[in-house]
Amino acid sequence: MSGPVFEIDHPEELERALAAGTDLCGAVFQSLDLRPWSSELARRPLRGAVFLGCEMDPRLLDHAHREEALIFPRFEGLPYNPYRNTLYSPEELYAGFVPGDPGTWTDSLDNRIYRQWHDTGGDTGADILQTLARRIHDHAITDALHELIAGRKVVAVMGGHSLGRDSAEYATVARLGRALARLDRLTATGGGPGAMEAAHLGAFLAPQDDDALPEALEMLAPVPRFDSPGPWLDSAWRVRQRFGSPATTGSGRAGLGIPTWLYGHEPPNVFASHIAKYFANSVREDGLLAIATFGVVFTPGSAGTVQEIFQDVTQNHYEVTGPPSPMVFLGRRFWTEELPVRTLLDAIGGKRDWLDLVHFTDDVDEAAAILGAYSR
Repeated sequence: MSGPVFEIDHPEELERALAAGTDLCGAVFQSLDLRPWSSELARRPLRGAVFLGCEMDPRLLDHAHREEALIFPRFEGLPYNPYRNTLYSPEELYAGFVPGDPGTWTDSLDNRIYRQWHDTGGDTGADILQTLARRIHDHAITDALHELIAGRKVVAVMGGHSLGRDSAEYATVARLGRALARLDRLTATGGGPGAMEAAHLGAFLAPQDDDALPEALEMLAPVPRFDSPGPWLDSAWRVRQRFGSPATTGSGRAGLGIPTWLYGHEPPNVFASHIAKYFANSVREDGLLAIATFGVVFTPGSAGTVQEIFQDVTQNHYEVTGPPSPMVFLGRRFWTEELPVRTLLDAIGGKRDWLDLVHFTDDVDEAAAILGAYSR
């Protein structure tokens, strides 16, 4: 196989290709209902084409076999589509949840997928077909993710999932998310609660007046943590209803959440405009830092955040994803006294240039300015 692959994953793309008489040999058709175009496709050369989980009538299916196309059939009985061609939205993942009725969060698509994952062996005990479906799903998510971020300036915000909505630190991270969005940065996080939710909340409210954030924080404060997922989710949904969803506000920049069903007991936050949810946590963790080519902000966290610091150090040190990018530590005392990372970073970096991109600050505006000034 050589040359770029021609992907067709939306009906509009197929319509354009057919109208233009595009050569479809070797094309990849992803998760499409092809029955409306069956007659026309059955007259076209399709040698080497690939069909990923597509709906095909007998005529097209027979033609594809004769053309020696590669056909990946659909999996039956799964609550998710392994071949999906888009990222998730909060509305899709929480389909089944009824705002105002917190108990219905257990009926959501997200929770049904988590239960199916858990009941079929989780991360270690699943049979070969379950693990195959999950790997295909995660591959499809990665493909959709890279389509989303193409040409975007992605900044990752890392931090603890236990950060309370009623804390000053939560408000600080939210202000940072708002500032980054207003600088046209796409905020990416692990997609969960705590600091991750705060960053997306700020970006979600970036198109609003500044007084929208204090109002939203006041609405969220009565349910500070996700210990009770239903009320936690319901309060967030009320903020969305009050200020509009990312789609209705035009705030596609509200960000990219990248959670995992490995931590399915932590519901994904609803303020990210796009959600790339994975089964494989290792793929998700490495991918989040790899796409943050315009910098990473580390807010106070625990073991997971520290692990992410040194994953990012490795990327900067060896330039495995391109030129080094800023590492901004928000919370000077925490990162220099409670978890004093500076000495170790200096020892690792030696005289490498990436150390000039390491910053410690308590000031949201300074952090945003550092990230906003960076270019590649």
